[in-house]
Amino acid sequence: MTQPRTPAGTAFDSGPRPDLWKPVLLRAVAALLFGAVTIFWAAPSVEVMGWAGGLYLLATGVLLLRGIPATGFQRDAAPGKMLSAAGAVLAGAGLSAVLLHGDLLFGVVAAVGLGVAGALELFCGLTQRGRHVLARDWITSGAIGLGTAAILPFFIHLGAHALLGVVGGGAIITGVLWVLSGLTLRHDAPRTAQKP
Repeated sequence: MTQPRTPAGTAFDSGPRPDLWKPVLLRAVAALLFGAVTIFWAAPSVEVMGWAGGLYLLATGVLLLRGIPATGFQRDAAPGKMLSAAGAVLAGAGLSAVLLHGDLLFGVVAAVGLGVAGALELFCGLTQRGRHVLARDWITSGAIGLGTAAILPFFIHLGAHALLGVVGGGAIITGVLWVLSGLTLRHDAPRTAQKP
């Protein structure tokens, strides 16, 4: 009897779809819009921080979750589970920040959300290095998320403007990363689609 190509109990990863660039660019747009808000809002209140930061985390989490099918991973495969968990943590942190306002609360919730999601993205990138087109981007994005999470608690006593500045700085860096990645994927998509 011949063994099946995909053993029972494992998920088949079909490879990235040609439209992978779309969720990548949407994530970049969310990050850059939030980064622009943090730069140009001179004196944000605690409520503005909660809403702006919370909506950014929520949007990033939802976009990460919705983009998993385009990566080619099944949600029940290990990389799909890691990315799903990262998106869920970010979305949960964002929802908490939107609903509950306070400097300490935002600092802790955002640090936990960004830290856990960053660690999961970093681990996913390391395990997929050389096998997935986004592996290096996940490594870099994960490291930026972990770095942002690590320094965020040191700015809690400085208030909303400083907290938004730290999270916004990380968002701008990751936004630029995801723009470059998305444009590269978009440029390479026609060639990939034409291959038999």
